[in-house]
Order: sequence, then C-alpha cells, then structure tokens
Amino acid sequence: MSRLTVLGALVALTGCGGGETQVMSLAEMADRSLTFALADVDDAETPDAQGAHRFTVSYSVTQDGPCSRFADDVTATFNGEPMTLVPGGASDVGGRSEACENSRVYFNFDPSAWGREPLEDIVVQLQDASSTVRLVVKNAKAKRKFTFQGEGTPDKLRVGQSYAFLWEPSTEVPGPVEALLLREGGRAPGVLSVTQDGARATVAIPAGTPQANHTLTLGADLAATVGECTGVASCSGAIYHSQDFVLAVVP
Repeated sequence: MSRLTVLGALVALTGCGGGETQVMSLAEMADRSLTFALADVDDAETPDAQGAHRFTVSYSVTQDGPCSRFADDVTATFNGEPMTLVPGGASDVGGRSEACENSRVYFNFDPSAWGREPLEDIVVQLQDASSTVRLVVKNAKAKRKFTFQGEGTPDKLRVGQSYAFLWEPSTEVPGPVEALLLREGGRAPGVLSVTQDGARATVAIPAGTPQANHTLTLGADLAATVGECTGVASCSGAIYHSQDFVLAVVP
C-alpha cells in the first residue's frame, strides 16, 4: 500500500547534512523535531517480516549542520521496556556522500500480546546525562484489525456484491481506507471501490473479477494524538495498519 511507503520514508529519512558526523547529547538536539510511526502490517505471505509490527521515533536531519550520532550513554524505553537504538551519522546511502542517517529508536511489538492487552498510551523516554526526552501518544498501544461484518465469511466473496469490514478499535476513525485485490499468481493488484462510514468500510467486488483465489489487502492510516512532547522542538506522527485476507472469489 502506498501509505506504508510514506510511513517508511518517515522513519528512514536521509538528507544532506555536510557528510560529517558529530556525536551529540540529547540536549544538543533539543531544537530538532521527532517523527514517530506505528506500523501494524498483517501480511499473509510474510507475517513475521522485519518491521511489520514496529514503533519508531526518529530525529529530524538538519540541512546545514553535521549529521547527528547518539552518544554512548543514550538509552530509550517504550512503556518501560528497552528500545533498539540506531545511532545515526553520515551515510553513503544511494551513493550520496553527504547523506545523513537519522538518529532513531524503535520497538518491535508482539501483535498477539497486544491483542490480549488493554488499550493504553504509548510512552517513549530517551535519556542521557544531559537531558530527558519524553513522548506520549494517547491510546496508541492497541492491536488494530479489520473485522468482517455481516453474513458469510471473509474467505469466500461473490462477484458483484459488497462486503463490510470494521476497523477496531471501533472508537477510532481511520482513513481513508484503501483496498487492493491481487489474483493468485498475478502481478498487478486492482484498486477496489471503498465506501466508508466512520470505522466501517464497505468493499465492492466488481462483476468482472476473475473467479479465482485472491488476496484482499485493506489498509488505512490514523492521525495520532500527542499527549506530551518534551525535550525537543516538536513531535508528530501517524499510525498505519494493513491486513491481508486470503479468499476465493466465486460466482
């Protein structure tokens, strides 16, 4: 889905920063912004793909300054659990000798565990000897999913009919919801028409759809609410969820 690509760009940003690396304390990066992204991707083909269920927080890259690199004493936690640090610094990604790799942290979550646990805030804290950076994203720790609504089952859909799916938690309103249908053995997925009413999305199966096995992918992003942002200039980000349904299209 295109929106997943957008979120990926937010957490793997590169930019021109002079091609030099400077080890910086958190206090020295206090004038930078943080971008966060929660990726929750339930891929039927590669369910355990790296980064499919991950929360990432990334520092911005300055265009006219050196590339930042975390000092060795920086630590980060996600709701009290340790996060993985990517120190950042000068990079030759794509052959650009003056590119910067973001200083960032991430946390891989267990989707099954999150599905059993109650909804709660995400609290990220970075700390070193100089400063503490704290980010709170309201009600963001939840396992999102699309739940099939109505009669029948999501593994067998009929041509020319429409089917509804409910985004959960149902108190959230994502959007817009996008739908792709890829035929087994096919190369290019087709974009399906989606009618959305709040958290409920209705997908139409075109009359001309081949009667075969398909993968239906539903995806949407969600604006995240920042409850606290201290130690940096600003915090912003989004939540993205996509989910595959392996199904047969029948007459």
